[in-house]
Amino acid sequence: MLEQKRNRRTVKSNIKNQIKLICQLFCLVAKVIFSSRSIRFSLLCTIFIWTVWLTAIGPSRALSNLCANWEFAFTMVFGSMVAGATSMGGGAVAFPALTKWLHVSPPDAKLFSLAIQSIGMSAASFTIVAMKTPVEWKLIRWVSLGGIPGIFMGTAFLAPLLPPEVIKISFTMMVSSFALILIHLNLTKTERKFTIEHWGKREKFLSIVVGLMGGMISGLVGSGMDVFAYSVMVLLFGLCEKISTPTSVILMAINAITGFLIHNFILGDFVTPVSNYWLAAVPVVVVGAPTGAILCSLMKRQMVVWILISLIVIELLTSLLLIPLTTSVVSAGFFALILFTSFYYLMYRTKLRRA
Repeated sequence: MLEQKRNRRTVKSNIKNQIKLICQLFCLVAKVIFSSRSIRFSLLCTIFIWTVWLTAIGPSRALSNLCANWEFAFTMVFGSMVAGATSMGGGAVAFPALTKWLHVSPPDAKLFSLAIQSIGMSAASFTIVAMKTPVEWKLIRWVSLGGIPGIFMGTAFLAPLLPPEVIKISFTMMVSSFALILIHLNLTKTERKFTIEHWGKREKFLSIVVGLMGGMISGLVGSGMDVFAYSVMVLLFGLCEKISTPTSVILMAINAITGFLIHNFILGDFVTPVSNYWLAAVPVVVVGAPTGAILCSLMKRQMVVWILISLIVIELLTSLLLIPLTTSVVSAGFFALILFTSFYYLMYRTKLRRA
């Protein structure tokens, strides 16, 4: 009897010690997390979005919809981290995954990509601001001025006129041609800037044009403002990739919000089942995108560049596998490749980035 009591006391003592150790570990982790301003801000943002998500549609419906559309949430775990950490945006992951794996139509996949980026990119942008990550705010303001009418033109006027396959292959060739120039840029010793020193009428006008073109691309494929603006920042203005990446994330957030509002309130085509896909992915992207932004701030410049190039290679391979290579698609692809390669090379050779 005495031995049994001793054993019980020993077991209870061990359990208490384990609980105490777990509590101490939890307190230590919480202390580390909340000592970081960016992580603390991201957690508060996540809790706020989750609360709104649960309150707006009700806990039971929110959870049942999440279970019914778990594939979309799972897809955006990686997609949202890519969106926050690179200039490719979540659409680079979402579009091929939705069309190939989940058998979603290209127009719905484009709409979902745009809608989910309005949440994920915004969360990443708030984290970037909270971390006080250096960005080019003057470029953000002027590019966004062109981006707002640009995405409206792309969504309302251009998208109905062009075949989805032609749009997609053209976008793929655009980013692929940029990768070629980016590889060459990083194999040569080129001076990088951390800010745009001269900001006059020429730079403002170019920024509006970049926004207009980037907005039209986003209106056509659900993403594109970020990678197009990024290419101009790196090649034309000579900005460091570590500055260009968070700047492009904020630009895409503004553009995605604009596009989402256009689809929801003007065109009125943001309806089920896309809205259900979106609601399932919302609680995931508010965690993944800020995490990507934090990881990007910790990575070296070369790592950021090669991750981007790797994503572009994945974009190229998935497009070649997913898109039916008809004569018109192949012709459009070659035309876009030649056009954008020439365009990027011209930017690379110009003196503006050294001005």
